[in-house]
Amino acid sequence: MKDAIRKDAFILMAALAIAALSGAKCSAQQAPYRLTLQDAIQKALQANLNVLVAGTHVSEDEGSRERSLSALLPRADAQVYANYQNRSLRAFGISVPGLPLPSVVGPFSNYDFRVYAQQNVVDLAGYRALKASQHALDADKLSEQDARDLIVRAVAGLYLNAQSAQARVEAAQSRVTDSTRLLKLAKDKHDAGTATGVDVLRAQVQLANDQQALLEARNDVKQSLLVLARNLGMDPGTPFELAEPLQFHPLAQSAPEGLLPAALTARADYLSLDRQRQSLLDQQRANRARFYPKLSVNGNIGELGRSIGGVDTTGLIQGQIDFTIFDRDREGEAQQIAGRIKRVEDQIDDLSRGVDEDIREALLNLDSAAQQVSVAADGQDLAERELQMAQDRFQAGTANNVEVVTAQDELARAQQNYILAVSSHVDAKFALARALGDTEKNILEFSRNP
Repeated sequence: MKDAIRKDAFILMAALAIAALSGAKCSAQQAPYRLTLQDAIQKALQANLNVLVAGTHVSEDEGSRERSLSALLPRADAQVYANYQNRSLRAFGISVPGLPLPSVVGPFSNYDFRVYAQQNVVDLAGYRALKASQHALDADKLSEQDARDLIVRAVAGLYLNAQSAQARVEAAQSRVTDSTRLLKLAKDKHDAGTATGVDVLRAQVQLANDQQALLEARNDVKQSLLVLARNLGMDPGTPFELAEPLQFHPLAQSAPEGLLPAALTARADYLSLDRQRQSLLDQQRANRARFYPKLSVNGNIGELGRSIGGVDTTGLIQGQIDFTIFDRDREGEAQQIAGRIKRVEDQIDDLSRGVDEDIREALLNLDSAAQQVSVAADGQDLAERELQMAQDRFQAGTANNVEVVTAQDELARAQQNYILAVSSHVDAKFALARALGDTEKNILEFSRNP
């Protein structure tokens, strides 16, 4: 009997242990993933359609370059044939006066096994076409990098939106905590006969308003995380949270004149246009080279005979020079290329001014936002002091809680102003990172603690 009880007890303890381990495992699996800004950027770059499409353009241009290169490399073909035929001498006008010849000769057969080879020795047009395809490939690689920079900037903005929403939740939660404490103070004073029912009702209304604001702020966070997950290629049902809260980190500023030259050497979109211009210039040189002579060497070698066992080795090697005497198409192509060069040069000039404008605008916004943060921080401190003083006056019985409620509203406004100012400052840093080029590196550097 005792052994049976012990056995049952052991089984029960084992079952409880397994259940506990299973519950711990489920809890670990359900723990939300902590997403950093760097993680968000990497996930977006791996999943974004624009980046993937830009990658296919690079692959396509690599194929075009290989085709241009093939025109300058040796080419070899093999051919094998066997035939069985007869020929009409009459059709070819073959006759011998006084000697009767058959109108048809044959049948006869022959076999030919042959390898043909060709190599362009001097081909300036082909060489320039190869250079143009290489510049076009470089331009598309830079366009892909520009697409990545745009995605990095967009994802950083979405991450910032989620950070701002989370900061508003924390501020709303702190106001609910304060309102709960002040409601308890109003009830205690009402019970002690030193406050009226209106004071209690006023505190209840304020608590209800703050709870409503907290619910709205939490919903905003959930929506911002859904949008962020969608742009990262994540399952919308994946539980995750932000690992980096919204914080203010000042950034040393430089004169825009000193930043522009470095930005032009780092902006992928600007460099891509420059490579496009180089490609078009090489196409223009290739167009002019169409009138230059082209030297090539070609030949063949093989076995030829009337039977497989009776073939003889034959072959040919020859040098060849090709001249273009008249080519109307070259003039039309030259006009097309000249128009494209003019368009790209205009785009380069416009983008140069645009980069300068982006840098100056980002610096202006950065300076303004930094000043707003300073003012908002002071306003938040003053609002907290005002609330504390109003609470002390109400607790001392020298005033009702109208001052307290007013101070709570002022604090809520000050907190919102501070969050908005910090968000604007961070967004200005992201905009500057994009304007300077090398967006991912700059954004991550600007986001770190100084």
